[in-house]
Amino acid sequence: MQIALTKKLADAMGANSRSAQEDKNPLFSWTANWTKVWDNHRSEDMIVLVNNATRFTVAIYQVKRKDLKNVAEMMRAAISNTLLSMNLNPGLVEEYMRLAGEVEFTQNRSRQTAAWVTKAGLDCAFYVGNEYNGIAKMFSDTVGASANYRHVNSSGNVNEGYVPYHAMINALSELTGKQAYKYRAFELLVTLDLEVYKAVRRMIVPANLEFVRFHKVLQSVFDWQNYHLYDFTIFDGNKRILVARIVPFEDDLKYDEDAILIKGYTLSEFLPEHKCMLYTYDMGDKWEHEIQLVRVIEDHDKESPYLLEASGQTPPEDVGGVGGFVNFREIMLNPSHAEYGEMKEWAKYWTTELSDWKRRPRVIHD
Repeated sequence: MQIALTKKLADAMGANSRSAQEDKNPLFSWTANWTKVWDNHRSEDMIVLVNNATRFTVAIYQVKRKDLKNVAEMMRAAISNTLLSMNLNPGLVEEYMRLAGEVEFTQNRSRQTAAWVTKAGLDCAFYVGNEYNGIAKMFSDTVGASANYRHVNSSGNVNEGYVPYHAMINALSELTGKQAYKYRAFELLVTLDLEVYKAVRRMIVPANLEFVRFHKVLQSVFDWQNYHLYDFTIFDGNKRILVARIVPFEDDLKYDEDAILIKGYTLSEFLPEHKCMLYTYDMGDKWEHEIQLVRVIEDHDKESPYLLEASGQTPPEDVGGVGGFVNFREIMLNPSHAEYGEMKEWAKYWTTELSDWKRRPRVIHD
């Protein structure tokens, strides 16, 4: 595996890099940079790599200068972990890493790949800033995954470009002769009872999906804005005996010492042993989404999380719970109502019916 270092990263590592091999398969070649996420921090804290063949992005946060002595191992692990985090076939990832070989550092001489890695760094910094809000002690080598769903080389026209994620999958499948996806998955039925109707979403998700990400998936398909607190509660069958309550923040444990902190927990640790759980969003409005396990798919061979079907429009944020929504909806269905103009202005682009696009089956990019 050939990794071309920008001057900034090479200087920080004290590396005496040689020139790149021109005949190296670009799928085994990456360009790497060391960049800064936070403008108010004095030193760089994230390493970004871009694949020279596909523009697939991998990023490692946080990386301090003292960590650079182990950077080769960190980079290999990050590439593998990012691919695996996107549910690619472990056999395919393992074969790619074997064929790529050990890391060889070279000097970056390409303005094009330098531009690619700079742009990828900005995308990843935006993601980190949005997700982690300056958490002092944290490490993740999969923060670059989200950047791979964006069109590149498009010149403003998506029909001219491509998506790095798809390009990488196709390239790896052709290289290794292995199928792209092979993993255990769950089909779930999620229902939000709004009294006048039910908003329902049926989806396929990886069995090893972490609850932190599952929260984001639910936010996406129900069109919430992630403004409020939430939790998951798991029940034991029809008896509705509480098995566990999963909360996102350590402060939540002050109010429920029996709760479980969400970090690291996956769906497979509770499903399929327990087939019913509740996702509650906004403890004021108390939107309760009932989640039922429909089936277990042992060898799923497609990309997920995937929305199979959707029905029922979801309420706008802060409408006042189910009761407030029922009243709000009655007003929105009656343009002659005295409060219609005020409500319409407050609701912005909200509509009474779910749009065709939101009904459409699709991959969920949370």
